[in-house]
Amino acid sequence: MTRYSRDVLAPGWQQANRKVSVEKPVELGLVVEDPTSGFVGAVVRWENGLVVLEDRKGARRSFPFGPGFWVDGEPVALTPPRRSRPAAPTHNASGSRVAAAAPAKVARASRIYVEGRHDAELVERIWGDDLRVEGVVVEYLGGIDDLPAIVAEFRPAPGRRLGVLVDHLVAGTKETRIVQQVQGEHVLVTGHPFIDIWAAIRPQQAGLESWPEVPRGQDYKAGLSRALGRPARSQADIAATWQWLLGRVRSWRDLDPALPREVERLIDFVTTDELEQ
Repeated sequence: MTRYSRDVLAPGWQQANRKVSVEKPVELGLVVEDPTSGFVGAVVRWENGLVVLEDRKGARRSFPFGPGFWVDGEPVALTPPRRSRPAAPTHNASGSRVAAAAPAKVARASRIYVEGRHDAELVERIWGDDLRVEGVVVEYLGGIDDLPAIVAEFRPAPGRRLGVLVDHLVAGTKETRIVQQVQGEHVLVTGHPFIDIWAAIRPQQAGLESWPEVPRGQDYKAGLSRALGRPARSQADIAATWQWLLGRVRSWRDLDPALPREVERLIDFVTTDELEQ
């Protein structure tokens, strides 16, 4: 070795012993030095690509993010704070634990029929994930008058159960008499007591203390739409109100308990049969 062991004319010799800046996410209270101006201060906020420092006398200065700063005697490049990833949900809308990713499941022979398009949309919103995990297909039932023909064509049997959710299933109604015709060992028909599925949603989700009484002879959905201060002159108006209301349903907690209880009964009915085979 000689006193001139390094070639001072070699490229990069000026940076040979210079420390390399590392990225440093800002945080409140972090003490930073700007060596160019000599300003030293603690981070008090950051916005619009600037970080604001305040010195011990209360003076504040703003600097752009990037290299050229010192923290604890080390060169750093200031960056905005890293955004933490939101924690993955552990439960889905029905309250069930989120299942681990798995290949698509072959659909069961058993089926669930749901009376009413809005009813089917609400079931999908809350229980759709559960039904896909279980391999249960949900069919749309246009009206309960079609139920006897559907049951006859379906031909329920062991491992081939049929569950049905109908509207306004209360004693002494036409719906009850039809249900009595088709109910059997491999057929479970249940329902909710509400005049319409809209009323199965807690009124608080729509900003009401309770659902209003709609006079007999008046369209129920139109009456509720008007009570919500929304137009109800056409089917398009009614459809828009329903989508507005459905958008306020996030989980089973936003529903009257009578509906989740019956839907869970149907899911258990069509899934436990195959486990018993």
